[in-house]
Amino acid sequence: MSEGRDGTRWTSPLRIRRGPGWEEQRPTWREAKPALIADALKRASARPSGNWFVVGASRDVNPGRPYGRTVAGVEVVLWRSRSGELRAGPGACPHLGAPLRDSRVVCGTLVCHWHGLALDGGPSGGWEPYPVHDDGVLVWVRLDRAGGEEPLERPVVPVRPAPGVGVDAVFTAVGRCEPEDVVANRLDPWHGSWFHPYSFVDLRVVDTPRGEGEDAFAVDVSFRVAGRLVVPVRAEFTAPEPRTVVMHITEGEGATSVVETHATPLTPEGSAVPRTAVVEAVVAASDRRGFALARATAPLLRPLVRRAAGRLWRDDLAYAERRWTLRSTGRFPG
Repeated sequence: MSEGRDGTRWTSPLRIRRGPGWEEQRPTWREAKPALIADALKRASARPSGNWFVVGASRDVNPGRPYGRTVAGVEVVLWRSRSGELRAGPGACPHLGAPLRDSRVVCGTLVCHWHGLALDGGPSGGWEPYPVHDDGVLVWVRLDRAGGEEPLERPVVPVRPAPGVGVDAVFTAVGRCEPEDVVANRLDPWHGSWFHPYSFVDLRVVDTPRGEGEDAFAVDVSFRVAGRLVVPVRAEFTAPEPRTVVMHITEGEGATSVVETHATPLTPEGSAVPRTAVVEAVVAASDRRGFALARATAPLLRPLVRRAAGRLWRDDLAYAERRWTLRSTGRFPG
């Protein structure tokens, strides 16, 4: 501990934890009741999404070139106008079906590379735009036919640190499963220390959902930094809409930071071989004076955050894919 220039005492966020060996951990299978997880998943699935789907990171849609993705079997193209506003619509040219993701953006206008049809974002030649939203970290598109719900004007964006305060990074991976399998994985916090011993130590679920009013999993956990060095926090997991689970750091280092896991279906509902994109946004914040340096070096930090997320999702997608395999073959427990 040392004293800063303003007289306040500096304390390190790091702690030393030896922790039990993997095989010596306290079993959590009795607490991880399948019915408890299923009920939380059912409540999440019943919440409105307004037909909004996360497409990717806001910074992936750059001025001067289009960005394409298939969402729920619908080909979508996004680009930015000359002023930087987001535009979106069907990814096939209405003339002869050219893939607009491979076309060019000229002065904010999307110009088809097959025959030069120009789209400024408004209706044109049978091409109709999709509602789109840029929340500063992620971009969303509203697909009313695919969603089948009552449309909402804006997506259900989780509460985050104030703009400009945090450092954000977005990781994307794709698995053979449905969105509910990804959400179910996140609504099972008990697997953390067993399945991810390289990242979590001493994970303990201290509270579970009791209904709509208090529908959160609270977890005490230490994030492993290196070796025996860890950062202990308390976190809450909530599902604000059917395809999103959010982890809020409520106590400890980085309080108010969030990890948002968004599950975006790539294939149509009911597909025999479903594919789902996991789009995970990490928005880290801290009231420590030195965090300004983290913001200044954000471009260097983002690849490190994405690498850590990638290691976790290598395993968690295996969990989600296994769950889908068992469900689709009628072998899922319960």
